Parts: sequence; C-alpha cells; structure tokens
Amino acid sequence: MTTPHHSARPAPDQAVYAISVAAELTGAPIQSIRLWERHGLLTPHRTPGGTRRYSANDLARITRITALAGAGINITGIGRILDLEDTNTALRARYGDGG
Repeated sequence: MTTPHHSARPAPDQAVYAISVAAELTGAPIQSIRLWERHGLLTPHRTPGGTRRYSANDLARITRITALAGAGINITGIGRILDLEDTNTALRARYGDGG
C-alpha cells in the first residue's frame, strides 16, 4: 500500500504567504509591495479578515516588479510591461508557442 505524496510546497497559485514573508522572500520592502498593490500591479488574496496573502505566483511578480523598478522604469511603465507580459502568456497558453 502506498501513501499519498504530499508536497511540502503549496501550489503556485495558493495564497499562503503573509506580506512580511513575501517581503523577506523577495527582498522587496513591505511599503513597496503595498504601493504596487495600490497601483494595481499586484492583487493578493484577502482572508475574510482582510489580511493579504501571497502565492508563489505573486512572489514571482514581486520579483519581476523589483527588477523593472531597479532598471529605472516607473510604476506606469511597469504596469504596461506586466500587462503585455500577461497578455503574451495568455496567448501562448491559448495558441501555443508556435515553435
């Protein structure tokens, strides 16, 4: 008889990380994460009590935002780049890579 395999890691879209953990894991300041959320660059899950929870996908997005900001791109530009990247990802998922 085999036992079910339980991964120690949550699914990429499972929101489990508090903002302090997200900040620690990505190196982004908490205030920056909050600012990016206010500007629509991030949409963390909210618990019934209103606490933000971040997924591994959110952490990857925070890392991407941090890299773009570090390259000198302003929040509006970052938002546009992320929108284009999201659209590109959705198109690839729908139609394939073409390769």
